[in-house]
Amino acid sequence: MPKNVLSLEPKNVWKHFYDLSQIPRPTGQMKAVTAFVKDFGHSLNLETIQDETGNVLIKKPASKGMENAPVVILQSHLDMVPQKNTSVKHDFEKDPIELRVEGNIVKANSTTLGADNGIGVAAIMAILEDTSLVHAPIEALFTIDEEVGMVGAFGLKQGFLKGSVLLNLDTEEIGDLCVGCAGGVDINVSFGFKDEKTPEGDIAYKISLTGLKGGHSGTEIHLGRANANKLMMRLLKEAVSDFEVRLSSFKGGSLRNAIPREAFAVVTVPKGGEEDLQSLVKEYESTYKAEYNGIEDKLLLVVEKTNLPATVIPEEVQDSLINAVEGCQNGVISMLTDFPGTVESSSNLASIESSAGKIEIKFLARSSSETRKDAICSSIESVFNLAGAKVEIENPYPGWQPNAKAKVLHIMSDLYEEMYSKPAKVNVVHAGLECGIILGSTPGLDIVSFGPTILNAHSPDEYVEIDTVAIFYDYLKATLARLK
Repeated sequence: MPKNVLSLEPKNVWKHFYDLSQIPRPTGQMKAVTAFVKDFGHSLNLETIQDETGNVLIKKPASKGMENAPVVILQSHLDMVPQKNTSVKHDFEKDPIELRVEGNIVKANSTTLGADNGIGVAAIMAILEDTSLVHAPIEALFTIDEEVGMVGAFGLKQGFLKGSVLLNLDTEEIGDLCVGCAGGVDINVSFGFKDEKTPEGDIAYKISLTGLKGGHSGTEIHLGRANANKLMMRLLKEAVSDFEVRLSSFKGGSLRNAIPREAFAVVTVPKGGEEDLQSLVKEYESTYKAEYNGIEDKLLLVVEKTNLPATVIPEEVQDSLINAVEGCQNGVISMLTDFPGTVESSSNLASIESSAGKIEIKFLARSSSETRKDAICSSIESVFNLAGAKVEIENPYPGWQPNAKAKVLHIMSDLYEEMYSKPAKVNVVHAGLECGIILGSTPGLDIVSFGPTILNAHSPDEYVEIDTVAIFYDYLKATLARLK
């Protein structure tokens, strides 16, 4: 399998991507991958610095004749989103990613691939080691822990970067030149309670909702994919109301920036109500398949008998939870008028998990508008305050405001049309990029974000289109030669 990947063009990019895939690098586990990048910089005899936060900066002098050109920053993040199908045994903190070549795509074996943002990292490494290229002085910035909290970008100090142009390699559609993105904020909700003894005579069942596509809660929130938490709570609302079902435990979703693909609930039902519950689950499976026909073709809703739990969630908390999740905002909330088809604001009900005496719920709200972002927070806070929950709003990060007059944008737009005889698409994305945060530490940067085509990021269905990697890398090299 590795031979297939290593034979792809451009070989120098795929070589580095393969090497990265062998290093476990989920968000929060950056020690091994930063050591790898530092060793790489030192092996090239290039100045290599790691800042207090953990970001790595490698400086490459200009090629002959380009010494006086403005410094160009190439930037990608080192971490990846750890998502896998429950059927797969994979430890993201220990196991390498198993790469697979299928026609024109590279994907992983039922886990996230890490092309987001590993392809960008690999491309920068290829640029650093190629002594034949024409380019200005380069600062190669490898940030840490982007996927949860933009930690690396927030940790950059004033003056650490000297460049005046930033090329961020974290956009996921070939031919797109991104000039702006949404900001975001975490919303944490919690219910506290005292567990109750399971009603006498009840029988326990586990309800499993699996097979959803999930995906990136920024770039794919507009595709109408199902949210496992919302679907499961919709089912439970009727089960509780009509058949005296009690909720013992719940687990759905995992990461804030991933649309939840799976949800699991352990419930109890009075003896004699087993067939009603089974029929209800079957009915909802048919309903959901009809509602998401052509979108969620692998949706699976299963109910199976399980061991009787000792406790259940108090009825008033159970009902408040179900009603609040049913009533809260999720998905696309508003669209941009200046960039038709682009989401302005959204909410992702990312995860719900119960434990002894506690239920924790996590949201990620995004918006290109600070006031709309505040409004989403206020709306979710209101719903859950009414339900008796505690709500905390944390870790806001700014959006990146578009600058249509940026010199680098016009250079890259003209160059793309020269190279490919068609115009590039200038856009704003709903996903969070580090560009706006980096601007805070390095004001005045001209910025463009671009990259190859990566689909289904943040899900086990993530893949990168092979031919677009070659186009992206050729375009990157040509851009560097043009930035004088």
